[in-house]
Amino acid sequence: MNETDEADVVHFERRGRVALLTLDRPGRLNALGSDMVHRLHGILDEVEADPELRAIVVTGAGRAFSAGADITELDTLETPAHFARFIQGLTDVLDRLAACPVPSIAAVNGLALGGGFEFALACDLRLAAPSAKLGVPEIKLGLLPGAAGTQRLARALPPPVAKQLLMTGEPLSAAQALAHGLINDIDDDVLAAALALGEQLADGPPAAMAAAKRLVDIGVTMPLAAGIVLERETVAGLFATADRLEGIAAFLEKRPPDFSGR
Repeated sequence: MNETDEADVVHFERRGRVALLTLDRPGRLNALGSDMVHRLHGILDEVEADPELRAIVVTGAGRAFSAGADITELDTLETPAHFARFIQGLTDVLDRLAACPVPSIAAVNGLALGGGFEFALACDLRLAAPSAKLGVPEIKLGLLPGAAGTQRLARALPPPVAKQLLMTGEPLSAAQALAHGLINDIDDDVLAAALALGEQLADGPPAAMAAAKRLVDIGVTMPLAAGIVLERETVAGLFATADRLEGIAAFLEKRPPDFSGR
């Protein structure tokens, strides 16, 4: 696949300080293939190298966020080892998004199924359109989610709810996902809402934003006492930043802060 074609499958644009990524294969419900994975790595390279980009919004073209892994590509895989390499590639890029210090928001505009739901789960925050459906139907193919879906669901939901999604393959409506805490909000214009939230995050101090993300993600895997120590050490480090000085000065001067990222 040439560079132009690869760029077509995920559209990347800068909206001020927000990086907008649009999965752009609407005729196939934005199915996730190896070409899309490679393109996403390239976009994350650009985002991580540009200090002016302080938030990421991901959405899908057409009526789906993403209906999952590209079944056409899966059908060409001949052995479990080939399938494992495909899943490893998808897992790697989603893990990279989850670990990225820049906060990310999934604007779930429609179907988010299988790998598409795993993609949304790798984002820090999730907004959904009222018509959105979120689920992991792999059980109906004799499979299970393989790009961290079982593990992220088990950390985001009570175990019986996670098992129900995995074992039945039935999706949740946006309202059900909100009730379970899987999404942050429902909005009729989900992309506009996500971009507005992205701008709000972009106005914040980047080091503290990244630290908040890291403390939550790492803290849930640690004993409480160790997590509290990590929190104290992290906040002490933030005290030395120029953004901490700016935040306090802005508060005392009754003006909005202008965080520089230093």
